[in-house]
Order: sequence, then C-alpha cells, then structure tokens
Amino acid sequence: MPANGNSPDAVRKQIEQERESLADAVTTLRTELKDATDIGSKLPPMPALAAGALLGGFVLSGGIGATMRLIFRRGRGAHTRAAAGRFRLVDDE
Repeated sequence: MPANGNSPDAVRKQIEQERESLADAVTTLRTELKDATDIGSKLPPMPALAAGALLGGFVLSGGIGATMRLIFRRGRGAHTRAAAGRFRLVDDE
C-alpha cells in the first residue's frame, strides 16, 4: 500500500480522469484558437490599407512641396553661373 493511502487502481483511475480532462481542455483551446483566427478574415486586407496610406502620403507631400515652390520661388530673371550641391552662384541682372 502506498504512503498516501491510495491503491494502485485508484491512482490509475485518477490518472485516466486527468487525461480525459486534459484532452477536453486541448480540444476547447483548439476551437477557441480557430475562432480567433477567423476574426482576421473579417478585417480589411492590410495591403490595400498600406497602399492607400502610401498614396495619401505621396499626394499630401506633393501638395505641400508644390505650395512651398509657389510661395518661396526665386525670381525668374536670375541666371545661375555655377552650382555645387544645393548652393548656387546667381547673377541678378
């Protein structure tokens, strides 16, 4: 007889019950996980959202750039004598 007072048959029966309980828990978890992944199919496709965001950013930045060119444009009468990178030597005649 074991020290805890349970017979070997009682221990086997208890282990079998635990196995069945564990199998039920795994089945329930798999079902819940499958349901959770099905939620993603109801959302809009991410590539379409990314493309829309990219297009919106491009249009917005282009609009800002065009506005800045109109506001801060240089006079049209100047002639560029030399240029190095963003620096220009301009002759205002």
